[in-house]
Amino acid sequence: MSNEPWTDEENDRIVADYFAMLADDAEVRPYSKAEHRRRLLPLLNGRSEGSVEFKHQNISAVLKGLGEDWIAGYKPAFNFQMSLVDAVARWLARYPSWLNRMARAPLATGLHEATSLWVGPPPTLSNQPPPQELEQMLHIARKFDVAGRDERNRALGRAGEEHVLAYERTSLLAAGREDLARRVRWVSQEDGDGAGYDIGSFERDGRTRLIEVKTTNGWERTPFMISRNELAVAEERRSEWCLFRLWNFSREPKAFELHPPLDAHVALTATTFQASFQ
Repeated sequence: MSNEPWTDEENDRIVADYFAMLADDAEVRPYSKAEHRRRLLPLLNGRSEGSVEFKHQNISAVLKGLGEDWIAGYKPAFNFQMSLVDAVARWLARYPSWLNRMARAPLATGLHEATSLWVGPPPTLSNQPPPQELEQMLHIARKFDVAGRDERNRALGRAGEEHVLAYERTSLLAAGREDLARRVRWVSQEDGDGAGYDIGSFERDGRTRLIEVKTTNGWERTPFMISRNELAVAEERRSEWCLFRLWNFSREPKAFELHPPLDAHVALTATTFQASFQ
């Protein structure tokens, strides 16, 4: 069996095979991992089934770094070469529609339609991955500008906001506050993006709740963009403003909330500069 480094051609073939399985997995269509391996092995340079299995786990790790979902049966395995990352990037460039896919389940927009959503604790130092794993994930995210990609994906952002809008209304209805549920507003759609938050909602006791939604298809630690205006509103209205982080959106949306000051939860990095003539 070959112990030589994987070639670009081999990487391209196994990445394409992985995405074929992932498409079936995402649509809950039956498929056989063993059959995929058997068909793939003759196309590779003397690789063993074990090396193919491990490479599939490497691809899961790459997708994690890219802020995408992966095949749950292939647990992410790290310490891979950047040539594999490049192969995944080539596949995504060839099939850009993959990054624009939405959640399978229809979004609930009516006042009385139920929208379930798992809301858990935010990432912390105590539950972060090992340093080497985290650094590799963040390196990939920075190199391929995952945060900027998600920010430019208007369809993803809109779908995430719509999901949270329905969730807020459903939660208030469940608490017996139909009066408040009817007053929840999709501010970014009705008034534009300049408010510094996307949804105007309420706590159960009637206090104002200003929600900025950030959505990704990947894991909970995928970087995201936040504007200077959003940060300013968060600071000015600390008791009302929150960041609602949606992740795993294309499969089974999950969420957590961050409350000001945001720099207590995340590292804020300036990514653009204003140029003025002197």
